[in-house]
Amino acid sequence: MLSAEHVQVSRDDAVGVITIDRRERFNSLDVRAAQELRRAGLQLARDETVRVVVLQGVPGIFCTGADLKYVDAGGDPDDLRYLTPPGAPQVPGGHGEIFKQILEYLHSTISEIERAPKPVVAAVDGVAAAGGFGIAMACDLVIASERASFEWAYGKTGLSGAESATFFLPRLIGLRRALELVLLNPRLDASSALAMGLVTAVHPTERFDAEVLGLAHRLAAGPTRAYGVAKRLIRQAAGGDRLDAHLDQELEHLVRIADGSDFAAGLEGFLAKRSARFAGK
Repeated sequence: MLSAEHVQVSRDDAVGVITIDRRERFNSLDVRAAQELRRAGLQLARDETVRVVVLQGVPGIFCTGADLKYVDAGGDPDDLRYLTPPGAPQVPGGHGEIFKQILEYLHSTISEIERAPKPVVAAVDGVAAAGGFGIAMACDLVIASERASFEWAYGKTGLSGAESATFFLPRLIGLRRALELVLLNPRLDASSALAMGLVTAVHPTERFDAEVLGLAHRLAAGPTRAYGVAKRLIRQAAGGDRLDAHLDQELEHLVRIADGSDFAAGLEGFLAKRSARFAGK
């Protein structure tokens, strides 16, 4: 079993469980945590003895995307060096370069969810915001607890969206509602997300873990090879074969936006816990 600092993998018979555990940072992800999530996703997606994957956070928090405090601090040189070819000079970059290092791993994880020949279930107990929202939307089924909430959130800091959110939203809920979430940024409770078509089911918090595991075992007992083929065909019909190209565009645009003055203002507001003043630049 893979064990890491912030992303744990466990097994319950044929059910593989990935748990993001970075509670002190609201399950936001720095480069190292994003690496761990990618490695866990690769392991379970390609392990033929795992018939269903559950992706969850610690109780009360699912995931809030990239760690903005880490981005503001300039990242960790050792983490950022990981993707730099040996002998290449270390060129200091702005916020966009740090985001790029995190998103390379998160986007790879999302691609693995897309290609995994088995059901992948997001178990959302608590907040799923920004990148956490996008990761949940990329999963095949989304099960929420009554205390779950879902928020686009990118606009609060002047960002354009990534982690597949701009790809899956119009496919899940249609163009008009997708633009509503992006431009107006409502925080949706679990029942509102269910009514909108963003989640599969909502369960009482006290029964949530049991309900998720029961569903996972039900899927694992089914014809998972046939599920995998049907998943591939349905996702292909919905344009899933264009996901990787879209993720590349999300990354390119977010990196550029993150080096602009609006993100600087948004980040300052986020850290100061106040609304940002944007200039549209």
